[in-house]
Amino acid sequence: MPTDRVELVEAPAGLQALAHPVRVQILEALRSPASAAAVGRLVGQPRQNVNYHLKELERAGLVRRAGRRRNGNFIETQYQSVAGTFLVSPRAAWGDPRRIKAMADQHSLENLVLLGERLQRDATALLDRAAFDGEQIASAAVGAEVCFADEKDRAMFLKEYLRKIGPLLEKYGRKDGAPYKVAIAVYPEPDEKGEER
Repeated sequence: MPTDRVELVEAPAGLQALAHPVRVQILEALRSPASAAAVGRLVGQPRQNVNYHLKELERAGLVRRAGRRRNGNFIETQYQSVAGTFLVSPRAAWGDPRRIKAMADQHSLENLVLLGERLQRDATALLDRAAFDGEQIASAAVGAEVCFADEKDRAMFLKEYLRKIGPLLEKYGRKDGAPYKVAIAVYPEPDEKGEER
């Protein structure tokens, strides 16, 4: 079902559509299929105004037609958002191609960026389940700061970490039970200018 999805928006048309507050309200109203008239009542806008915004949202790929329904003497088009939640990708603001090149050149940095995007999408999907389905989400997050004298020290930390976590991953990595994601990221403090301590 589309409302279970989190859609990452990068395209200019999608960003432009999300920049309008009425369109954001319309997307929220379209978690379930509805006509322009029904959405207008929900968001306090005239049907004609909602129709205009729906066409822009459809053009941007954020809503789709979900069928037709008879309402008295009229046949109304039903619309639905293509996802329950939309996240603006940080890549949308990357105008300089050097970022893409740096990711291509540095595989571990690319993995860090992709992991960050994945964590953001997953956390948002879980938040939606808590907000809209009333679920209690069993989750945990641990953050720590460590200091490495040099690159060799950092490499030794990762090697020792993997050696110690390996048995735990093997013990709890069985196929039965509810699946959970486990992630670790090691990176320098972002406001440091690449200086080693």
